Amino acid sequence: MRKKQFAILLAALLGVSSAGCAAPAKGTKTEAAGKETSAGQADAETDRADTESDRAEAGLEGDGGSASWKPYDENGQIKRDDRDGNGKNGVVSTGKYEASRIGADIIEAGGNAVDAAVAVGFALGVCEPQSSGIGGGGFMLIHSAETGENVFVDFREPAPAGAWAGMWPMDEDGELTDDTKWLGGPSVAVPGEVKGLLYALETYGTMSREEVMNPAIRLAEEGYEVSAVLNRDMMEEFEVLQQFEECKKLYLKDGYPYPVGDTLKNPDLAKTLSLIRDGGADAFYKGEVAEAMVKAVTDAGGVLSMEDLENYDVKLRTPVSGTYRGYEVLSSPPPSSGGTTIVEILNILENFNLKEMGHNSAAHLHTLTEAMKMAYQDRGYFAADTDFIDVPLAGLTSKEYAAGLASQIDPDKAQMFSHGDAWGYESADTTHYSIMDKSGNIVAVTKTINYVFGSGVVPAGYGFIMNDEMDDFDAETGTANEVQPGKRPMSSMSPTIVLRDDKPVMTVGAPGSQRIISGVAQVISNVIDFDMDIQDAITAPRIHAGSDWTTSDETIMIETRIPQDVIERLKTLGHPVLETGDWMDYPCVQAVVMLPDGTLRGGADPRRDGKAVGY
Repeated sequence: MRKKQFAILLAALLGVSSAGCAAPAKGTKTEAAGKETSAGQADAETDRADTESDRAEAGLEGDGGSASWKPYDENGQIKRDDRDGNGKNGVVSTGKYEASRIGADIIEAGGNAVDAAVAVGFALGVCEPQSSGIGGGGFMLIHSAETGENVFVDFREPAPAGAWAGMWPMDEDGELTDDTKWLGGPSVAVPGEVKGLLYALETYGTMSREEVMNPAIRLAEEGYEVSAVLNRDMMEEFEVLQQFEECKKLYLKDGYPYPVGDTLKNPDLAKTLSLIRDGGADAFYKGEVAEAMVKAVTDAGGVLSMEDLENYDVKLRTPVSGTYRGYEVLSSPPPSSGGTTIVEILNILENFNLKEMGHNSAAHLHTLTEAMKMAYQDRGYFAADTDFIDVPLAGLTSKEYAAGLASQIDPDKAQMFSHGDAWGYESADTTHYSIMDKSGNIVAVTKTINYVFGSGVVPAGYGFIMNDEMDDFDAETGTANEVQPGKRPMSSMSPTIVLRDDKPVMTVGAPGSQRIISGVAQVISNVIDFDMDIQDAITAPRIHAGSDWTTSDETIMIETRIPQDVIERLKTLGHPVLETGDWMDYPCVQAVVMLPDGTLRGGADPRRDGKAVGY
């Protein structure tokens, strides 16, 4: 895990106080002073306001917020309201308002949901660079309204050909002796985002690379405002930003994190995106950009090669599917563990009348906790890349298997569980955004560079951060998730689509490492079991139980907006409870639903910078 020994000291030096939310940042929350707006910023703000005024005068649909919408208040603190957005033609919900606006504009210009998803993907790499970007990878789940086809596009990052099991130094107790598993060159896997996004555009989109990439290029050239979240992440990862010179040039100003409200520009990234726009995927995986990536990674001790980049392939997979109280749930197959685990949690919960228990009652949260703990035990034991390891997917998603697990839940006490016998039920598989258009086309994308600011490695002169996805492999040898050349590490990313009678109901997902799974499952249950509005379902207080690097498997992490008497009751049932404050930092859920009258409604998580924008 990253260490942030200087975060508190740095905050004190800069005279800041606590704020912020991002995933998966793990440290002191900070806020920076300094709200002055330059003349250039003022001009850009005027231009954006004029554009919004023109949209209003033209009678364009949607209520996605004004052009000057910000995710923080006048004090530089995250604001927790005004995150939803409605539309008749399309709704885009992402972790950044700038990206959501770009996606909605693409739909307004006649693009479909995939066109918008690709534009958003490149834009998020500009304005949410600490979480994702072209140096990383991810997953895209697509539902076609016309054909009913469901496609899962896997652009996850595999291990380089030069990687090997046991490649990170460990002591006799099995503990890592340095940070190279998650930082620097040895942590870098082969990036897949560029090929993944361009494959989706070329196969399912209607627009040109120029049309979908130019907005991101302009955003990199003209800049975007630093939010409380990005400022906080810079504070918490200050050591990383200082350690890597090229990263330092991009994300520190005069040696310190950019203040909230300041403008951050990235002309190097604009140059790289322009090369991709003009030359396609080959401009990234061959030639000067590829050479710069290999040099940066190998100079930092990694094993990435030109052959790794040239040989990278997108994989098409069959989504994991299940049902929950009559709704069809489609989600991510291996190498992600997320979809399978979400379906398993929901299958267990289906054996209980949650609505009768009452939302976030002690009985509800106890049942939810036990279901999570059992599913996470199975995840840790079985999940792996199915191109390399057999995984009992049919068993893990079996209703019969889940009923047997549900029967083990004691309503009067917490228990510890080990993995189940899913093989016995087999017959002969980090940012997120959700998009839906008026035709019912749905795209759910979760993509990442892994830790905040990834490996810290930046190819000189090209403006993007390389992932540290090798950390998602096990350090130990002999496990299902051990490192092998070309293998894709286990993931928790869970882009998910919910249908009913083949008609769209919801697209949902989140960033947040292992907590993605619990967050997405809770939002789905909130909507289906408790008839919640999508924004209310996202904003509602949450828990997390099961595998997480910060807690033991039996601990419940719980937001303290849940009533104290409920928390005390959970303790009496035997649950170790970790109270996280009113808001966990993550998972941060983004979702869009289609209402019965055809209106599209988006919700965005107030735990980070998210905003839904409708057209």
